[in-house]
Amino acid sequence: MTVERVQQIHARLEAAFSPSHLQVKDQSHLHAGHAGARDGMGHFEATIVADAFAGKSRIERHRLVFAALGPMMQTDIHALKINAYAPDER
Repeated sequence: MTVERVQQIHARLEAAFSPSHLQVKDQSHLHAGHAGARDGMGHFEATIVADAFAGKSRIERHRLVFAALGPMMQTDIHALKINAYAPDER
């Protein structure tokens, strides 16, 4: 199930941002016993480099990522660490 979630997250972020770099990691194993782990939702980290983030604040970038993931934020993702950069920031 977790591999499929990583693939879904990756696909949604790829479709939304056409990033020059995208990496999604499942970090659920680091949170065993945590409330999110008990209810079946996962902990993930996404690193995204995309033109869409140029000139955007950190909060705006996070909102864009949350919007791209849509309902997954309520059904599949308990926690998401977001590293979002414009290409000239990396």
